[in-house]
Amino acid sequence: MDGCSCRERHTPKKIVLTGGPGAGKTAVIELVQRQFCRHLMVLPESASILFRGGFPRSPDPPGKRPLQRAIYHVQRELEAWGEATADCAILLCDRGTVDGAAYWPEPPTFWEALGTTREAEQARYATVLHLRVPSPARGYNHANPHRIETPEEAAAIDEKILALWEGHPRRVVIESEPLFFDKAGEALEALRRELPPCCGLAKR
Repeated sequence: MDGCSCRERHTPKKIVLTGGPGAGKTAVIELVQRQFCRHLMVLPESASILFRGGFPRSPDPPGKRPLQRAIYHVQRELEAWGEATADCAILLCDRGTVDGAAYWPEPPTFWEALGTTREAEQARYATVLHLRVPSPARGYNHANPHRIETPEEAAAIDEKILALWEGHPRRVVIESEPLFFDKAGEALEALRRELPPCCGLAKR
């Protein structure tokens, strides 16, 4: 939708929407695309782009490392495209480059393999919204065809991602709720707070 009369051109800031498998990112992004104006652009998840394109998926370390390197570089180039071309105030990234370290088999470390540091990758994003993975009793599901993790594996990945983003100065952790729309509402409200004051959808 576009319920905003502002036509000012903004310099976009990158916001990460992250969390373990089954945290609800896809559902939140669908709500964002329905409720927010052109001030916010969503950048798709790099892993899903690669999987849909046929990039092979392997459970062993020799197969995981090429995949995570590819995801990292696709993510960087997606963000570069958005920063160069998008007429928006927020680039909402479906995961950030830091997330890859949660799936990386060491040694070497993810940061060594990519020639970067955790601090440098964190600093590329203005804000981090972390959706926590629900327990099976609170609605963990396998609706996403690319999701292969069990609830226990998803929870372990979620903890790794939580630790990887620790120290970011603007991180919002959104816990699971009995009703998903309460959790989604908290995420949408956090995003509204990030909109520029000129936007008609910004929180007053």
